Amino acid sequence: MTENTIVIDHGSGYMKSGFSGWNEPQLILPSIVNYRPCQENPGPSSARRRLGLGIDILNPETFSYPIQRGRVLNWEGVEHIWSFVLEKLRMEHEDTPVLVTETPLKDPVFRKKTLEIMFELLDVPALLLAGQMEMSLYASGILTGVVVDSGCGLTRVQPFHLGHPIRHTSRTLEFAGQDISDYLSRSLFKEDSTVNKLFQLQTVDAVKMKKCYVPQNLAEALDYFQSLPSGHDEDNSYLLPDGTSVELTPMQLLAPEMFFSPQVFDQERPSVSQAVLDSIKGCDADLHPQLLPHVIACGGNTLYPGFNRRLFTELASQYASCPNAALCSSSKRNFSVWLGASMVAHLSTFKSEWMTRKEYDEK
Repeated sequence: MTENTIVIDHGSGYMKSGFSGWNEPQLILPSIVNYRPCQENPGPSSARRRLGLGIDILNPETFSYPIQRGRVLNWEGVEHIWSFVLEKLRMEHEDTPVLVTETPLKDPVFRKKTLEIMFELLDVPALLLAGQMEMSLYASGILTGVVVDSGCGLTRVQPFHLGHPIRHTSRTLEFAGQDISDYLSRSLFKEDSTVNKLFQLQTVDAVKMKKCYVPQNLAEALDYFQSLPSGHDEDNSYLLPDGTSVELTPMQLLAPEMFFSPQVFDQERPSVSQAVLDSIKGCDADLHPQLLPHVIACGGNTLYPGFNRRLFTELASQYASCPNAALCSSSKRNFSVWLGASMVAHLSTFKSEWMTRKEYDEK
């Protein structure tokens, strides 16, 4: 809309924000708030304890996620995070319009509360609400294809034709990164209540980023681990933040296999590849040759080594008659939604979708 627009992509796990036109967000925060007891209200049941960002080291059990599975559960926490972001980014550009992304759930309450907070409490001059899946599509530079987005709380699939979502073909799985974290936390710490929660989170995040991967064939991967001679499992060990070394089991290393073989982990849901196949099959058959060459993988979970290759292999095996099937991804696919919104902020085609403060006051 203008040269400077603040773009906010607030997911269940992280909040990404920054000025439009950049190649990546300038401010990334965990989507976490904490309620610390204060001198005025020291009691744990106080309704008005001090609200802060992130995890308080002195009170590590008081944190919460204001957004879970794409749904806002704590608007006070969301407002606090947005207020902090705008205070940081508006230091040099005070009267700056804001673009906020919204999940495909399209909750009317989300839209209403977002408008209320931004215009009445944070005093923004103009606001645009943009769909997250559509923003990922724009980030890819493609207008016809299938967006597969897997983040912290949700894994979503949406086909597009010429920039427009194909109705009734979307698929949403309430399974994503937090489920991998929960599995690792339970298996690593065995529900040990004596282990500091912050320590658990740091350990699980480190294991996910440094050790976990998606095998191309689960049975072959397990056979490989079985064939290793004793003493040759250095790659399975991990040094905990406190200096303790633990041996990771094969299933802990292969935890992201949950996306492709949920039944192995006693989960009754379709795999991510099956969700993509079902979504494509829900479209007109004439569109399949246009959609299959442009399957766009984005979101933090697609960064697991082997994820994209496995997804492509399973899709290609089901559509052998379409030799042009392909999977597209970029090195910054964990920021795809934010990047697309950064581009859209300057597109004249979205000019009519912006709402100004004056229009909000009149309505």
